Amino acid sequence: MAQLPPAHFSALTTGGSQQLMRHFISQSLIMAEVQLQHEVEPQLLNGDDLNEEREDADTSESVKRKRRKKKRNKTTAPAGTNEAEGDGEAGGAGDVTKQLEEQTLEDKERAEDGEEDGDEGENPSGKKKKKKKKKKGLKGQNDPPSVPICELYPNGDFPKGEECEYPPSKDGRTAAWRTTSEEKRALDRANEEMWNDFRQAAEAHRQVRSYVNSWIKPGMTMIEICEKLEDCSRRLIKEDGLKAGLAFPTGCSINHCAAHYTPNAGDPTVLRYNDVCKIDFGTHINGRIIDCAFTVTFNPKYDRLLEAVRDATNTGIRFAGIDVRLCDVGETIQEVMESYEVEIDGKTYQVKPIRNLNGHSIGQYRIHSGKTVPIVKGGEATRMEEGDVYAIETFGSTGRGAVHDDMECSHYMKNFNVGHVPLRLPRAKHLLNVINENFGTLAFCRRWLDRLGESKYLMALKNLCDLGIIDPYPPLCDIKGSYTAQYEHTILLRPTCKEVVSRGDDY
Repeated sequence: MAQLPPAHFSALTTGGSQQLMRHFISQSLIMAEVQLQHEVEPQLLNGDDLNEEREDADTSESVKRKRRKKKRNKTTAPAGTNEAEGDGEAGGAGDVTKQLEEQTLEDKERAEDGEEDGDEGENPSGKKKKKKKKKKGLKGQNDPPSVPICELYPNGDFPKGEECEYPPSKDGRTAAWRTTSEEKRALDRANEEMWNDFRQAAEAHRQVRSYVNSWIKPGMTMIEICEKLEDCSRRLIKEDGLKAGLAFPTGCSINHCAAHYTPNAGDPTVLRYNDVCKIDFGTHINGRIIDCAFTVTFNPKYDRLLEAVRDATNTGIRFAGIDVRLCDVGETIQEVMESYEVEIDGKTYQVKPIRNLNGHSIGQYRIHSGKTVPIVKGGEATRMEEGDVYAIETFGSTGRGAVHDDMECSHYMKNFNVGHVPLRLPRAKHLLNVINENFGTLAFCRRWLDRLGESKYLMALKNLCDLGIIDPYPPLCDIKGSYTAQYEHTILLRPTCKEVVSRGDDY
């Protein structure tokens, strides 16, 4: 809206007619309103649409006029009092000042209305719709994944796993009281930093295995699969010496080989369509290890075998809890797994648990920390305790249900309890220093030594094994021609509840 020119303002304030002034201002207001109406009305060709738009414009304009009138009434009340008390010329000047203030208010209101109109758009139905501003969210993951988990969650609050209530005791008492006990909740909070380390490592594991399932296929070499998986794990966990990294080599055992196989340099093994491949890898933050595994198949004839082992693992997880005997967990696992039968190539097999493979407790920088979780009845009667961390893993087989050492060794790990042992071979001393610096008491493989630039180390490695400083873990196999499957999760026995920290949407 146009403002009053300075010449008119001077004439009115130096004794011009008060009536002329009011007439001029009213004419200016009328012209401004007419101009505003012309701006609001759209130029439509259709007569009906034009009438509807005019009605909308008139309605919105009347609302705006009422709003402006209220503001003018509030603003002009003191000015009217002053005008009644003053003389003619003073009253005229006050009246002009009042009108100028009104115009200023109207200009501001129109400017605000213009900003509101600028934020509005028209949808296909012709109705006005306000545009919403986009909110900035958390940083997303790339494809392929390369953003470290710590950068995806900069506040350090990592996703929790599946939280479950502990199973009831044998006398029928539930463990629901733990979730509301102030004492248990305080203990839980006291260990929050440790739980968070597990959760960060678990989120990395979930994203890596999701990535692996998107590209793994027959025809790939086992070395290619392992190196691609491990490269992704190192990026997401943001490998940092012994503070964060891979907890053990990627197991990719095939068919009758159940565990502890990873290819050494030059291994030509290729994944085939009819193979049953167990992918077992681990991540850690500050030595808090996630041990989690799944089985990959391409031929649907193995689906029943995988279902049996997955069900057995979930049963073991469900039955595990504080004060539960380890042998009782094994008995329930065996009962579930042996209830399944699988037909492969016209022959029916009962799924057997591999009796000499077990789950285990996990300690800091120690993948096997002392307690074993059997998958058959008759194990030790030791009880699970509050604060324990376990890898609940089950293996099902169509063979004998027992494994033995076979094939070339690839997995090694420093003995956790070994003291100082004098070494005579300089190469053995050097290799032990490399192992201590890069792996500590975590498992490693020969490919990882190659990656560090080590060469001609086999004699030194054998010397360390002979002295009991390093323990070899050769592949474990059932009879040839059989098929084995594996599923595994890491669980935290927190004071308030049981958390399946590695649980994901996949299994």
